Amino acid sequence: MQFTPEHEQISDTVRKFVANEINPHSAAWEKAGIFPARELFKKMGDLGLLGIKYPTEFGGMGLDFSYSMVMAEALGDCNVGGVPMAIGVQTDMCTPALARFGTDELRKEFLAPAIAGDMVGCIGVSEVSGGSDVAALKTTAKKDGGDYVINGSKMWITNGMQADWCCLLANTSDGPVHKNKSLIMVPMDAPGITRQKIEKIGMHSSDTAQLFFDNVRVPQRNLIGQEGAGFMFQMLQFQEERLYGAASSLRSLDNLINLTIEYTRQRHTFGQPILNNQVVHFRLAELRTEVECLRALTYRAVESYVAGKDVTKLASMAKLKAGRLSREVTDSCLQYWGGMGFTADNPISQAYRDSRLISIGGGADEIMLGIICKLEGTLPGKQK
Repeated sequence: MQFTPEHEQISDTVRKFVANEINPHSAAWEKAGIFPARELFKKMGDLGLLGIKYPTEFGGMGLDFSYSMVMAEALGDCNVGGVPMAIGVQTDMCTPALARFGTDELRKEFLAPAIAGDMVGCIGVSEVSGGSDVAALKTTAKKDGGDYVINGSKMWITNGMQADWCCLLANTSDGPVHKNKSLIMVPMDAPGITRQKIEKIGMHSSDTAQLFFDNVRVPQRNLIGQEGAGFMFQMLQFQEERLYGAASSLRSLDNLINLTIEYTRQRHTFGQPILNNQVVHFRLAELRTEVECLRALTYRAVESYVAGKDVTKLASMAKLKAGRLSREVTDSCLQYWGGMGFTADNPISQAYRDSRLISIGGGADEIMLGIICKLEGTLPGKQK
């Protein structure tokens, strides 16, 4: 993909923002188990970074998806994973369907404030009984007068403790599971909503919640697009989420390899730098090559997406590779850091904890493999 001066300008702006507004505070946010989303998002909104790909009439920059992915890659300079993940929820996970299919009224009420950084959004899909199996969700939204009455719960909701609104996927009829779901914008101050924080082994700076909906009323005008199209809309949102996950891992992986090269060059054992051992420098060369392969795959998918092509397979491949390569890079690098790599505040152990989620969230590795196999025609009983 060819990068323009505008791509480079956005990347440079994000890198400076990370250096000045995120990394100096990340250790404190990790300890607190939350970061001030409204404060940080407002600063990003003032720079135009929360609406790069969204229409100018709602406060966005009106640029194509590739510019948003350049921002995602630049956020890889964050020294924690929780903050860029939360930013990605705002920019590429809970807003795409709203921006594409929502009415102007809904976009003014929810999208414009999200782009400005005045509101924090979240996406409500996963439930206790199922995450990757979207068709199996149980939350319902039943019509009553001019409202939907929502009952159920959502699990693993990033930004859930601070969110002002939720893009909620719920069953709006008793029809076939792929045609009975709708996306509904739910203000999080509506009566009947309660939140419970979830503790995790990583991504500590990002708040994660379980949400409970008990006879929550929202106007039927809060429906995104047409009723029953929610499953399809969410599958489209997943494509942008998965490409965001792949793009945001690239620079982080490069940075981890850079840190490990420097550490193993300085650290001596048996009279020589650890880096001088062929098993070490060959392995780091292999990992760097794998990162470049992931970068090529990711931006090929991005370029195709911008051209209006179906990138379901490529996005699934990029997401799968990003998760597995993140595990591979962090594990290998931690090994070369030895005991230092096993300390809690080490950047390698931080990434080791945080990046494990990439193979789970937004569709587990096994779901990605299933999608790829289906599109390849290699599932049992399928003909290519």
